[in-house]
Amino acid sequence: MSIFKLLADKSWERKGIIGGLRPTGAFDTAPERVALVFFLVVATVVFSLFTVGYFIRMELPDWAPIEDPAKLWFNTGLLVVSSVLFQWARNIADSGSRKNIKTAFIGGGVFAVLFIAGQLSAWGDLNAAGYYVASNPAASFFFLLTGVHAVHMLGGLWVWSKSSIRLLSGSEIKDVRLSIQLCTLYWHFLLIVWLVLFAVLSNT
Repeated sequence: MSIFKLLADKSWERKGIIGGLRPTGAFDTAPERVALVFFLVVATVVFSLFTVGYFIRMELPDWAPIEDPAKLWFNTGLLVVSSVLFQWARNIADSGSRKNIKTAFIGGGVFAVLFIAGQLSAWGDLNAAGYYVASNPAASFFFLLTGVHAVHMLGGLWVWSKSSIRLLSGSEIKDVRLSIQLCTLYWHFLLIVWLVLFAVLSNT
């Protein structure tokens, strides 16, 4: 059997057949959940490296701290509300109910969109104050860290939009439950990352 045949069969996704039982997945959870957890680990490493680089760069003499826009506090509140609404949607989906599920899930995404809009407004305020990406290292890192976080938000919103369409089209709760659970997990992760980044930016 060739190596190409082995790869095509994806034998690593199956356990051995014992006693005539059908082969099952190598993990006891949905592959989408495993993929998301793996992605979150990678994203955590990326954000950690950026944060370490931020602190190392601060030690050089050309570092000139910038004043964080006050809007970041309001934006943080928007992201907290978004995460709360996603958790509400997950609780409803886990109970098998449809009551308020659309309000909670779609509302969570709307507040996430408002968060990104708020971040864009904060960047505009910095530009108006004379701070640009290449103005100084502190400004560069500010735009880098908040920009990378925003990109992750946009990726999550793409998945959220697909799940929202399925929910609005009348799909059964059991068919969208996993998507809602994964979106909720992802948004909690993004909230934690943002709180850490916000604390770092505000105190340095």
